[in-house]
Amino acid sequence: MQNLKSKPGLRLYIDSPDAAIWQHYLSSGLFYGVTTNPKLLYQAGIANTVENLAGLAQEAFDLGAQEIHLQTWGGEVEPMLATGRQLAAIDARVSVKVPITEEGLLCARQLIEEGAKVTLTAVHASVQMLPVVALGAAYAAPYLGRMNDGGLDGLDEIAAMQQIIHNLGGSTRLLVASIRSLSDLAALARLGCDTFTLLPGLVEELLSNPQTLAATADFEEKAAGALDR
Repeated sequence: MQNLKSKPGLRLYIDSPDAAIWQHYLSSGLFYGVTTNPKLLYQAGIANTVENLAGLAQEAFDLGAQEIHLQTWGGEVEPMLATGRQLAAIDARVSVKVPITEEGLLCARQLIEEGAKVTLTAVHASVQMLPVVALGAAYAAPYLGRMNDGGLDGLDEIAAMQQIIHNLGGSTRLLVASIRSLSDLAALARLGCDTFTLLPGLVEELLSNPQTLAATADFEEKAAGALDR
C-alpha cells in the first residue's frame, strides 16, 4: 500500500486513546497520527495525567504515528499553561490542544511564543478563526457534528473557516473533528479540507464498504472456481 504520510496535503488521524486500535490501523500507513481528549480518556478508563499521556505518546510513536494531539486542562490560564508545557516537553511531535476560550487563548499564546505546537480545539463558529490566525496556531479543531447539533450548518461554517484562513494569509490547518458520517467526510474533502480525525467506528466504515466487500467476495469465489476447473 502506498504510504499517504508522504503526501503533505492529507492528514488523517485516529480519534482514540486505545493503543490496540492504533496498532490495528497505524500499520496501514493511511494515518498521520492520533488525537485524544479528556472525555475519550475518561470513557476508556485512563487517568488523565501527564505521565499517562507521555506513555500513550511514546506508544503511538512506536507504532508509527507522526504526531499526537494531547489536551491540556485546568480551567484557568496558569494551570493550563503548566500542564501544556509538560505535554509539549514530551516530544516535538506533540501538539498541545487548548480550548478556544479566553483563558485558553492566553495559554495558547504563551505556549506558541515558547515554541510549542498548539491545536486550538472546541471551535464552533467561523468567527473564531480570527483569534486562531492572530495567534498563528498550528491547528484549529472545529466540531462538525456539534455545530450541526447547535443549529448551525456545520459544513457552511467550516467552508467559511477555510476561506477566512486563506483570506488572512494564515497557515493554520483545520483539523475537523466530530465527523459522524462518510458523506460528511466526503463533503468536507470536496470543500478542500485535508485534515480529519475519525472515531474508530468511522475508520472501520471507511475501510469496509459493503459493496466493495461483496464484489471482492465474488471475485474470490470465481477465482476459486477457476482453479477447480
